[in-house]
Amino acid sequence: MFIASEKRKENIAEYLLYMWQIEDLIRANNLDIDRITANIIDPYGLDPVRRKQLVEWYESLIDMMRREGVEHSGHLQLNKNVIIQLATLHNALMADPRFADYTKRFYAALPAIVELRAKSGNDPKGEIETCFNALYGMLMLRLRSKEITPETQNAIRQISQFIALLSHYFNLDERDQLFKDDDE
Repeated sequence: MFIASEKRKENIAEYLLYMWQIEDLIRANNLDIDRITANIIDPYGLDPVRRKQLVEWYESLIDMMRREGVEHSGHLQLNKNVIIQLATLHNALMADPRFADYTKRFYAALPAIVELRAKSGNDPKGEIETCFNALYGMLMLRLRSKEITPETQNAIRQISQFIALLSHYFNLDERDQLFKDDDE
C-alpha cells in the first residue's frame, strides 16, 4: 500500500508492474490474509497503525479479487483501468503531431510488440497491454535467474524506452501539463 501509493505518484508503469506482482503474491498465499500477514506484512516490522493499514489493504485486494473472479489469473479492474488510461493517452499522443518523439519511439518498439503478440498465443491484446505483459514476463525471468537471449533483451529495451516515455507523459497529463495550448 505504501509502496504502491508512492509508485502511483512517481511512475505509472512501475506502479502497474508492482500491482501485478502484488496480485501474484496474494495468489501465491492462496488469498489467505493470515499467510500474507506472516509472509509479507510482518517481516516489515511496522508499527501497529501502519501494520493494520497494510493488513486492511491486502484484505480489500483479496475481496476484490474474489468478487472479480481473478483468484487464479487475470487482473483486478483497477489495474485494467490503468491499462485503459494508458491506451487512451497513447492514442491521443499518436494522433497529435506535437509528439513526434513519442510516435518515433512507438514505431521503434512496434516490431518487438508485434512479435511478442504473435508468440503469446493469447487473445490479441492492445499494444500497451502487450508491452506490460512483456515487461512483467522479463521481471519474472530475472527473479528466477533465467537466461535471457540478446534478442529478447533488445526487444525489452525498445519496449522499456517506449513505456518510460508513455509513463512520463502520463505523469504530465495527470498534472494537466501535457496538452496545454502553446499560447497560454
